[in-house]
Amino acid sequence: MDNFKKYGKMSIDHLFKIGEEMMSGRSNGKLKLLYIMKILLEKTDEDHPITVYEIIRNLQFYGISAERKSIYSDIDLLKEFGLDIICIKGKANQYFIGSREFQLPELKLLVDAVQSSRFITYKKSAELIKKIEKLCSIYQAKTLHRQVIVSDRIKNMNENIYYNIDVIHQGIQENKKIKFQYFDYTMEKKIAFRREGEYYTVSPYALSWSDNNYYLIAYYQRYNGISNFRVDRMKNVQVIEEARESREEFKDFDIVDYSNKIFYMYSGKTEMVELEFDASLINVVLDRFGKDVFIYHKRKNCFCIRTEIIIGDTFLGWLFMFGDKVRVLSPESLKKKIKQRTKKVLKLYE
Repeated sequence: MDNFKKYGKMSIDHLFKIGEEMMSGRSNGKLKLLYIMKILLEKTDEDHPITVYEIIRNLQFYGISAERKSIYSDIDLLKEFGLDIICIKGKANQYFIGSREFQLPELKLLVDAVQSSRFITYKKSAELIKKIEKLCSIYQAKTLHRQVIVSDRIKNMNENIYYNIDVIHQGIQENKKIKFQYFDYTMEKKIAFRREGEYYTVSPYALSWSDNNYYLIAYYQRYNGISNFRVDRMKNVQVIEEARESREEFKDFDIVDYSNKIFYMYSGKTEMVELEFDASLINVVLDRFGKDVFIYHKRKNCFCIRTEIIIGDTFLGWLFMFGDKVRVLSPESLKKKIKQRTKKVLKLYE
């Protein structure tokens, strides 16, 4: 079983390439065992068992001849190796792979996650799904050809994001700073570097997945505090030979707690906020703040919460989404910002 787990992480094709190299110059009988495993893994499942004669026919495709008795011995050997081969007794016994590293519902979940993820490009999505399909039979793979429809999700066009993530992790693991250029898009959909292409040098501490985007959470000396950067907006990311700064901000840093306090990764000062919501928004509130959020004054038509939030334009925008179904109770500074924003919006329509 341990041996199977070790090799199970490789792709089947890669495993057999190794096998062919290992067996080069030896008899086909040595390769037969590996090809039987390949046939069982690729072409069988609970709904598609095969007989020994079908295994023999499949082996002929690879230029290998075999006798029926030797197939039985090989199947027993593969079972001993750890492969979960199920036998259906009958006039002609049938065989299929039972449990695998991943069950079909798990693979469907992975495919759905890949397809609906905005930061994974269409090209990379296709590559990943093709690899996922190799973890099940060819018949099960057909059921993975799913079209997940996620409203308002647009696939990222930046292939560099995978390289960026890798370099950021390297910087974190090696306790070194990284540098990169940061950009926005123009109305012509072209890249425009901030600060005329000047490099940002930061101390990376974590990567966070928020609102369908990857963000780097880092200490930025220029602002003397924590800053967040969209990973797909970073170019020419490099690890530099300079140790990360160890700051008090990261001494007891809790990324989950931090992510719950911010909206769209807007960094700033944390404030205690009290809000009153219409009862119909309970699911929205729990999705946004989690089940640990403090809820009080629960009545039939409304409820109140108290939580710490980093107040910024994105948080104000989130509040405006719910119109008269949410009311700010405190602090007064937030009430003032809401009034000012409301007046500005009204002026646009006068």
